[in-house]
Amino acid sequence: MSLSPPTDSGPTTPAASPCEPGEPAGDAAAEPVDGQPLEARIEALLMTCDRPLTDARLAELLELKGGRKRIQTAIEALNNQYESTRRAFRVERLAGGWQILTRAEFGPLLDRLHRDRQHSRLSQAAMDTLAIVAYRQPIIRAEIEAIRGVSCGEVLRSLLERRLLKIVGRADELGRPMLYGTTRAFLTVFGLASPDDLPPVEGLERGPEDPSTRTAKPTSPGEESTVT
Repeated sequence: MSLSPPTDSGPTTPAASPCEPGEPAGDAAAEPVDGQPLEARIEALLMTCDRPLTDARLAELLELKGGRKRIQTAIEALNNQYESTRRAFRVERLAGGWQILTRAEFGPLLDRLHRDRQHSRLSQAAMDTLAIVAYRQPIIRAEIEAIRGVSCGEVLRSLLERRLLKIVGRADELGRPMLYGTTRAFLTVFGLASPDDLPPVEGLERGPEDPSTRTAKPTSPGEESTVT
């Protein structure tokens, strides 16, 4: 139902992460915290952890003996508050624990945000590799590395995960290496109708031995996300 933890500025003073066991806080810090409502203390813990917290871990942090029922009741109260105030998130049971996650209906909005961030953070190595594939596609990894002069396995994997590149088949040559090409998402991100709209770049012109003329055999199921 949920997609991701909500953005939150976190505590105003440095604090240890509740995700991992650590040294207990001093008495000076514990006294005012213990006076806060249980719902608020649970909310503070969940807001500052990037993975689910189990009932046992919450009970340990809150110093509640046999507090599982109290924790579940407090979480129900939190969710009721979130729903009554039309908040964008709620507490969900996830992987054996609890985590604050955004509601499913906000998925398209968050996808837009994270897609823009993802594409804006392409490294220079990723941009170089993407350009080579765009101009020389379909192309095998060995040819990309011959042009760049460095290994590009991790960069290719990253571009596949970002769905800017895809595996379009296997070359009909020794070892049947995978052939890489650009995706529809690549065209959308760079504002192109087709790869033919790419501007001329010295050194990346398609020559007489254009690799796009090679025979590409289909890949097996599951190979589209694999880099070898």
